[in-house]
Amino acid sequence: MSDRRVTLRLVTGKDHYDHVIEAVRRAEVSVWIATANLKDVHVEARVGTRARARGRFESLMDELGELSARGVEVRILHSGAPSGPLSARLARGGRARKVELRRCVRVHMKMIAIDGRLLYLGSANFTGAGLGAKVEGRRNFEAGILTTDDVLLDRMQAELDAIWSGKECGGCRVRAECPRPLDGLGSAPVSGSSRSGSAAPARAAAASPPRGGVRGRRRGT
Repeated sequence: MSDRRVTLRLVTGKDHYDHVIEAVRRAEVSVWIATANLKDVHVEARVGTRARARGRFESLMDELGELSARGVEVRILHSGAPSGPLSARLARGGRARKVELRRCVRVHMKMIAIDGRLLYLGSANFTGAGLGAKVEGRRNFEAGILTTDDVLLDRMQAELDAIWSGKECGGCRVRAECPRPLDGLGSAPVSGSSRSGSAAPARAAAASPPRGGVRGRRRGT
């Protein structure tokens, strides 16, 4: 990639919750997430709800499931097995089960692309201490950047899509460690099924990356 000027916004600490997570919750078209660790992230209940008035918290995975049910393309690509609480939530079914999960043991990047318009790159995993509503003193020290730069969005979404679709599997030298190689999944996304590589009912249609090759779908396209 050639040198050029890019507009970036630095996010640290609680900025991840205030800006990255809030943007995820407002997604209208697509949310593509890559993370090493995957846990049951909790967030404050939505403004205007009784749960919020009572000071309750809810699972972000459930919210992502609701987005998916409304037609938002939600992908979570991760390397480690989901945490015990998240595995239990997925096993119970419900809203969280609608989220498309795929696992690659080599994934260590942390990125979130929202609506094909906003990109987060940084240190935060999809965990409560990284992105969720943890109190000060328990939150991880995290840092990253937010950008709307088209070139960076295209590049990073192409990276995620290549792994997601199994294009990187052929030359992988740690394939024996993979619970379920992604090049064997075909076109149908696996819904809530990355726990130890176990299978689960697949959604009917594959997520198709739009605009100029590979990109999380954008509004108006």
